[in-house]
Amino acid sequence: MEFSRELLFFFSALGAFNGLLLGSYLLFIYQPRKLTNAFLGSMILMLSIRVGKSVFFYFNPDLALTYLQIGLTACFFVGPFLYLYCRSFKIDTAMLRKESRMHLGLLIPIILGVGMLYPMAYFDHLWRPYIIQGIYLQWLIYTLASAWVVQDSFLRVFVKRQESKPIDIWLVSLVIGNALLVAIYAFMDFTYYLGGALCFSFVLYLLVLFLFFSKKNRQFFHENHKYQDRPIAPEVAHDLGLRLQRIMEEEKLFRDPNLKIGQLAKRLKISSHLLSQFINENFGKNFSALVNEHRIKDACAMIKTDSNLTLEAIGYECGFNSRSTFYAAFRKAIGTTPAKYRAAEATPS
Repeated sequence: MEFSRELLFFFSALGAFNGLLLGSYLLFIYQPRKLTNAFLGSMILMLSIRVGKSVFFYFNPDLALTYLQIGLTACFFVGPFLYLYCRSFKIDTAMLRKESRMHLGLLIPIILGVGMLYPMAYFDHLWRPYIIQGIYLQWLIYTLASAWVVQDSFLRVFVKRQESKPIDIWLVSLVIGNALLVAIYAFMDFTYYLGGALCFSFVLYLLVLFLFFSKKNRQFFHENHKYQDRPIAPEVAHDLGLRLQRIMEEEKLFRDPNLKIGQLAKRLKISSHLLSQFINENFGKNFSALVNEHRIKDACAMIKTDSNLTLEAIGYECGFNSRSTFYAAFRKAIGTTPAKYRAAEATPS
């Protein structure tokens, strides 16, 4: 029995210790040095302190209340750092800095003020359960807010699985992991108190595997916002948009099944990189998706006006290089097959 107890302590404490190392690594050593990494590292550090407090308190119930207060204070920042980490994939760096200052600037005085005015050593009756439950509630609210921020990742992971990317799985796992930890600490009694520590240790070891053995997947820790530091000026974007629209609609370059971004960029007298950036920033899609959008629009117009052409011929005419590619793209964009679309258009309203 004593051996099992020591083994339990070892695995629980090891997770907290490794979390401190990993959090520090992401904060101070991991490259590139970005806010994204800082938020992830800070979240892991706060969790490690909170989990470490749980471990030592479980095996030493007489632990000084000051140490418990330190662990709970760290817990107060787990949710905010999770939220800011998720937000770092959605907004640019300047806005992220402003938002982080707003959240942390409000939360730091609150928890420090409460800690100094009502230290746990003298106001244990307030901390347990009122302040502690308030901390868990705040953690839960931020976790739900994080889930809302990455709702598109949840959608891709659980509904549109074929569209999911590693980063989606990573973000969803982080949010769900935090939700599990909140549930364990807030609702489980002291008998299962180490559940949070063991859960954290398990997730942490998976994180270490991702970090050190999947170097090609380092986007788990920072999204590659390749254009955010060099946005296109509004007047340049407006002029480029007009020229692109005129060329695509009048010359119908999209009908070339072998059209490449370099050809279109040359026609616009700009670089391929600039055109790619413009399409990404202004349409929220890549070059292939934009070209297919024009092809489908053209196909719909031809289906309505030219009943003599077969659907397959229309697909080839609009720039698709195979029947299956045309049908798949049409169904994805319109929500039905070309045949059903033609039948609906032919039916008198």
